[in-house]
Amino acid sequence: MRYITLAILAFITATTFAQVEQPRRILEVGATGGLNMSELDVQPQIRQTSLNGINSGLFVRYTSEKYFSMICAAQLELNFSQRGWEEEFDNEVPYTYSRTLNYLEIPFMAHLSWGKEPRGLQFFINLGPQFGILLSDSEEYGGGLKPEERPETVRPIYGKEIDKKFEYGIAGGAGLELKTKIGNFFVEGRYYYGLSDIFNNSKIDDFGRSANKTITVKLGYSIRLL
Repeated sequence: MRYITLAILAFITATTFAQVEQPRRILEVGATGGLNMSELDVQPQIRQTSLNGINSGLFVRYTSEKYFSMICAAQLELNFSQRGWEEEFDNEVPYTYSRTLNYLEIPFMAHLSWGKEPRGLQFFINLGPQFGILLSDSEEYGGGLKPEERPETVRPIYGKEIDKKFEYGIAGGAGLELKTKIGNFFVEGRYYYGLSDIFNNSKIDDFGRSANKTITVKLGYSIRLL
């Protein structure tokens, strides 16, 4: 009787989970475009305001299943992303300084959504690791700024070469997606927190921490292939 009871319980459990987990086989491709608001998380600290830049790219999304009310998918992106920072100065001086870092950005996200399907409004969250490769960078000086006259804690940042061209971190965001006959339209807000530094960070280096952090707001469109 014990073995029969265990067998019945196993059958009921398997049947229940089979009913809860509903397979999906959906492949979508799309494009996005939006705005980055970036700063450099740096130690010693530098007074900054956000630097605005472009974020645009392509993505592919594969939806594998629906578990209870949650639709589960994986999303791989390839983006061009402008990051960097803009230094903030006292009002009595006319100085300006900004540095723009152009990255090839590769997020690999878990895409979880709730709402109507196959057409209708869905709420979604994206979360996962993100990698970046520095393509180029540029500096802009203004107002007669002379690096040699700046405080010693800030001076090393001017003209400093980026030591590490590869970076990685964690990205997460949320948004709304409208699925229609002619394709899917969405808006998303996302935050990226860099775990790697762009400058060397040993005890003999100028900075102990120098990582990108970025808020992105973007619009997107996708179509279903499968």
